[in-house]
Amino acid sequence: MLVIGIDPGTATTGYGLVRDNEDGNLSVVDYGVILTSSKLPLSARLLELYNRLNELLLLHQPESGAVEKLFFQKNVRTALAVGHARGVALLALEGVHIPVGEYTPLEVKQAVAGYGGADKPQVQQMVRTLLDLTDIPRPDDAADALAVAICHIHSARFTRLVNES
Repeated sequence: MLVIGIDPGTATTGYGLVRDNEDGNLSVVDYGVILTSSKLPLSARLLELYNRLNELLLLHQPESGAVEKLFFQKNVRTALAVGHARGVALLALEGVHIPVGEYTPLEVKQAVAGYGGADKPQVQQMVRTLLDLTDIPRPDDAADALAVAICHIHSARFTRLVNES
């Protein structure tokens, strides 16, 4: 199963494609970030994000997608911007009929590091280990997106086990 994980943001959206191999190991297919210019109006930035996500979806044709859920933000502007980007990501995935899982940061940390209180370096180190990478993926948004994809794969494995029993 090939999963695209998305860490949404208006300025920077992280993406990571992870394959759950038949032997149970995980491998990276692609990862990176989509950047939009703060000089553009919001509508143009969201369109750029939508178009770039569609390019990735058409190129890689993932079987499933995962998007990080919005968690409480003290800064309302940041929360709104993330909400806009989340909406675009969900729309892009739905537009090509890719089933979507949504996960809170706590759920992602638990699935990847085994502890919901794990800090960012711990999660990044586990992403590196689980994907058998030499270095921690950079930038942070890409590593976060890979963590979301890993969380989705672990969740799908658990669901399969429960359904088989």
